[in-house]
Amino acid sequence: MHEEQLHSPLPAATPEPPAPLRVVVADDNPVVRAGLTALLSGRADITVVAEAADGRAACEAARQHRPDVVLLDVRMPGVDGISALPYLVDIAPVMMLTYSRESEIVQEALRRGAGGYLVHGEFTAEQLVTAVRDVRQGRAHFTPTAAGALLTQLRQTPRANATAHTNAPSTTPPAQPIWTTSPQALSQLQPSVAQSPSGAAADRTRFRLSAREVEIMDLIATGMNNQQIAATCFISEKTVKNHINRIFAKLHSTSRSEATAKWLGLG
Repeated sequence: MHEEQLHSPLPAATPEPPAPLRVVVADDNPVVRAGLTALLSGRADITVVAEAADGRAACEAARQHRPDVVLLDVRMPGVDGISALPYLVDIAPVMMLTYSRESEIVQEALRRGAGGYLVHGEFTAEQLVTAVRDVRQGRAHFTPTAAGALLTQLRQTPRANATAHTNAPSTTPPAQPIWTTSPQALSQLQPSVAQSPSGAAADRTRFRLSAREVEIMDLIATGMNNQQIAATCFISEKTVKNHINRIFAKLHSTSRSEATAKWLGLG
């Protein structure tokens, strides 16, 4: 009887789920913004708290919402992503997510504090989600083009230092570049993005687009109209329209926004 009167242990408290990872998406292309927002907000542990169409708006959104991660395009009107980067990294980790693949831009973004660099067409939706989660923890992700730029920087820096040392002997240690990464750090790049052979670029082959159609679809995805595409490719607007009709048929799309979403793996 005494045993029956003993108090039962209190049930263990159920731990509260962690707060969702809060993201700001900055890109001047409304289709890309909408696709990224839909993709990320579909995950239980991620929420997009704000969108921005240029660097200034991205800084304002970051100051207001204090996100955990900022996804940032490079080329935007007004204040571009590279210019906004030093201000944003003081607030949250920044992942560059862009079409810009030039080596100089990749290196400058890293010098200014970017926590990773993803080039559209070189990653899958799942790899993007993983990269967003990881950059908050300080784990960098680079798609192949960005990783190549990083290798170029690593290979050039020792050569430049060696040349300077040969031409101007001094007991003073050579000045360090603004941004450096050791080969050991490079080997730790997340393989799910940097070393994966099966990214969105490989998946695009299922659309069976010709080389010219791939070029035009990439330009459509950047927001160019037919006139701009014609000028860029040195072809007539009529030829552009013919290519777009064939592209839409192959992508089973009826609009530029639908085709872009599928092309970027956001549809």
